[in-house]
Amino acid sequence: MTIVAVWCRHKDDNVIGIGPHIPWRVSSDFKRFRRLTEGQNLIAGEKTYESFPNRTLPNRKIYVLSFNPDYEVSDTQNHFVVNDIKEFQDFEGTLYLAGGASVYKTFMTVGAKLLPDIVVDSIYQGELNPELKGEKIDITPCVETMHKKYQKISKDYEEDGVITSVWLKKGDFVDCSVIKHIFNAIENKGEK
Repeated sequence: MTIVAVWCRHKDDNVIGIGPHIPWRVSSDFKRFRRLTEGQNLIAGEKTYESFPNRTLPNRKIYVLSFNPDYEVSDTQNHFVVNDIKEFQDFEGTLYLAGGASVYKTFMTVGAKLLPDIVVDSIYQGELNPELKGEKIDITPCVETMHKKYQKISKDYEEDGVITSVWLKKGDFVDCSVIKHIFNAIENKGEK
């Protein structure tokens, strides 16, 4: 199993959201996310899942991490409720963490078995949307873990004010096809 954390955070404060909203609108960031995750297995928290258009993303299996055993998904063929992170310990294949902050924090702090192998770290360089009201949601503990336990294996890729780099857990070996997929998704700007 390979676990990949994919996030976009604000440069100054590691904010990924204000209330239920992403506090910037950069279409190339959404396109990069789509290229990275299309055809993959995603893990999302309830709020992130509910933020997807019609509570779905085409051509993906979505695992919704929820404390509510009665939580209902919109597509029972391709979406699944998972109440305990330990259910992923014997997962076969690749899992992409799609957020939100509680999902990132759970995986980045739970222990070595489920610590992501790869982090795709995107940093938005612009200003946060000043019109959004609500709690700022940040992933500072995850970024601190990344800096301590991972090594940067790529150059910085810049597109539309978002800088993306790839980090690999120190001492880890990962499936080369996963790394190749990630670099192809990042480098193929303008597609999809």
